[in-house]
Amino acid sequence: MTTLWIALKEFKQDFRDRRTLLFMLLFPVVLMLILGTALSNAFNSQSSLGEIKILVKNETAKGPLADAFGSFTKQIMEMGIEVDSWKEGIDGKEEVENNRYADYVEVNTSGISLHGSSRSTLESSVVQGMLTAFTDKYKAAAAVAAVDPSQVEAVFASAGAGHAKDYIEETSLTADRKPGSLDYYALAMSIMVAMWAAISAGGLIRSEMVRGTAPRLVAAPVSKGQIIGGKLLGSLVVNVLCVSVLVFFSMLAFGAYWGDHLGIVFLVLVSLVILAMSLGLSLSYMLKGSASRGVINMFVQLAAFFGGAYFPLGEDDGTGVMSFIVKLSPIRWANRALTEVIYGGTVSAAWPVIGLNLAVTAALLIVSVFIMRRKEGL
Repeated sequence: MTTLWIALKEFKQDFRDRRTLLFMLLFPVVLMLILGTALSNAFNSQSSLGEIKILVKNETAKGPLADAFGSFTKQIMEMGIEVDSWKEGIDGKEEVENNRYADYVEVNTSGISLHGSSRSTLESSVVQGMLTAFTDKYKAAAAVAAVDPSQVEAVFASAGAGHAKDYIEETSLTADRKPGSLDYYALAMSIMVAMWAAISAGGLIRSEMVRGTAPRLVAAPVSKGQIIGGKLLGSLVVNVLCVSVLVFFSMLAFGAYWGDHLGIVFLVLVSLVILAMSLGLSLSYMLKGSASRGVINMFVQLAAFFGGAYFPLGEDDGTGVMSFIVKLSPIRWANRALTEVIYGGTVSAAWPVIGLNLAVTAALLIVSVFIMRRKEGL
């Protein structure tokens, strides 16, 4: 019960420090908005299909090929593709090179030839695919005609009006969802704020010494374990609340996507907060005075930098020593795991990170307890 009273005292004390509390909430929100807006193009992988215009030179007056290609031309025009007929004096290849048309098509008794544009490669590929489908169907009809001419109509039956889709099959592929700029920085800033718990934990004991209350706490009929446990518990609640506010604010204000496993997401974030607090506490015991504060601040900033808080890191970013340093960042552990959970639905990716965070926490707390028992005061 004493531990809970100390935790409540720590909770109230942290909330009275409005300047620090405002910084922990306002700074990441502003950074999220600035980076998410400024780097939005870096996360946009969509390609737009422009207007498709083709130039056709049809030298077939009559015959099966002329009839079939005429039907094909009519149907692709209904699909929104602009088809211009070749006129005397026009150099079709030159028109394509000048990017006036995506393709130049020549149709004669020998077959069909296509000259595509190197500038409008996407549009040219669409036309090429449609022509390939048409020629395959025409070859099939020609083969059928050689055996049973009466069945040719059945081959082209699906190529009538309203069946333009038979020339090109449209398949919609729903790829795994990928984070946009605001999605990415909402996640990155939330993880970074979770890591900031190391800074507050590093000042738990120092703050009592600065206020002169440390001797009174030691003299009180309360064990060191209850004092440290209560202070850690109160600070843990405050830091988890700050991270939670940031997550829900990014979700409501910026529309950030946090997936369908929000509970697992919070477990990873809470485990990171616990790790950060144990790190800050252990460093405050290992180092004295302002040295611990400087080391903790430096570690948190380096972890954020190499963990992808300010810019996205790929799978193979960094080589040699740099790659090793990047992999040591707890922020990177959490970032990669949460990305898989949120955008891949891979819940199993969270458990190794949670286990690693808690294992490192246990090791750091053992070090802290060992040093604390050897000290006379806090």
